Order: sequence, then C-alpha cells, then structure tokens
Amino acid sequence: MTDRQLANLQVFLVEPSPTQQHIIMQYLHSCEIDDITCVGSGAELFEQLKRSRPDLVISAMYLPDMTGVELVHALRNDGESYEMAFLLISSETNIQYLEPIRQAGAIAILPKPFSRESLRTALHSTLDYIRPEKLRLDHIDIEDLRVLLVDDSEFSLKYLTKVFNNIGIEQITTASDGKQALQLFNHYYFDLVVTDFNMPEMDGLQLVDHIRNNPERGSTPILMVTSEQNQSRLAAIEKSEVSAILDKPFEPISIKRLLLHLLN
Repeated sequence: MTDRQLANLQVFLVEPSPTQQHIIMQYLHSCEIDDITCVGSGAELFEQLKRSRPDLVISAMYLPDMTGVELVHALRNDGESYEMAFLLISSETNIQYLEPIRQAGAIAILPKPFSRESLRTALHSTLDYIRPEKLRLDHIDIEDLRVLLVDDSEFSLKYLTKVFNNIGIEQITTASDGKQALQLFNHYYFDLVVTDFNMPEMDGLQLVDHIRNNPERGSTPILMVTSEQNQSRLAAIEKSEVSAILDKPFEPISIKRLLLHLLN
C-alpha cells in the first residue's frame, strides 16, 4: 500500500475536544486524507452513519454520552457497521478500559500524544483491512486451507474471521473456548489453529499442550493472538510450543507474514 492510496480513505472522527480535533485533522491532512467528518459524541456519529459509511472511525475514549468501549461495541453490534475499521486515540493506560477495545478488533490503539508515523501505520493497516489482497502460498491453494479460530470474544472472532476471509481463507471453524476447540480438533482436520490465551474452561496454553500431545497431528501450526500484558504470563506463552505469537491489536499484514512463514 502506498501513501497515495491513503488519500481515498473516508474518515469519521469522534472527538469532543476542538483542540484535539484540530491536531488529529492536521495529521490526517499530512497523510493526504481530506474526506474527514468530525463529530463530538457517539449520538452524532450514529446520525452520520445513517447517511454515509466511512472506511475508518477514529474515536477518543471519553465522549459526552458514552465511552470508546461502548462506541465500538455499538458498532460491532450493528449489522451494517460491525466490520468497520476502528482506531482509538486516547491517553488512557488502564488495561481494564483498553482490553475491551483490543478484543473488539481495533485496527490500533494510539496514545496521546502520538507520532505521525504511528498514525500512518494505522492508516495503512486500515487500507490492508478494507482493500485486501489474497495471500499466495508456494505449495498450497489458500482456498483449501482449513483454519480453527478460538476466542471467547464474539467481536474478536468476527474480526479475525474477516481478516482471514480478506486474504482468501474461507474454510473457517470457530470455537468460543479451548475445550470446545479441542473437541473440534479431535474430530476434524485443520491446517492451522489460531487461538486466544485468556479463555474460560480451557485457556490457550492448555489447548496448545493438548494439541502438541496429539500423536497424529501434534505438529499442526498454532498461532496465538493475545492482548496479555502480564509479563510472567507472556513469558509462559513464549516458552510454550506455539508456532508464533501476535499481539492484539495487530496489523492485518502481520497475519499474512506469519502465514507465509508458517505454511510455506
């Protein structure tokens, strides 16, 4: 994706502060994005969505009528808006508030102040998400790949499914926890397992351990996509037998790079 392609993005900016609106708009203009609609609340955004569907919604965490969490959940619960790219720009650092944003499939979470380069990266991720190119593998037809997605967040499952569909993978089975995933893994063949870490019933590490102990398909590639911030738990993931680890939120192109590495 080139910077020139960014100029075609349509952006809705939800920011109650006129000063922050001005700063973010300047950054967007520097990336040649001019199709920007500014609103100050969640209610104003949803009024605008009745008239137009943008490529990207950029929002602050705290709005006059709702939080960024409530906003992205409302978008994800809207049948016409749930696949829309979402970017949070906030000075909030509390994991309790940021975790639901990560789980809802945000393109990125940028701090205040943010750099022009970090915004440009998020915008390119948006392009890769809304105008994807199919993945090409050396020895496998991408349409033949069978993938098992495991996550206890419905929003995250929908987002991951969209990302994998975008690159040409259509044969996707989903599970809401490790226990359900293991039952599916034991009954059906999968070329790749993509799992979250924190889940009820059976977490991601327990699922990895069960898969690796399968006498016939223990070598199946496993990608762990996690928003885990606890250092000791991250260390445990890194020491496990996962094939690769990806942080939430992630750039969609990161999935392509990892699949090329894992499956070629």
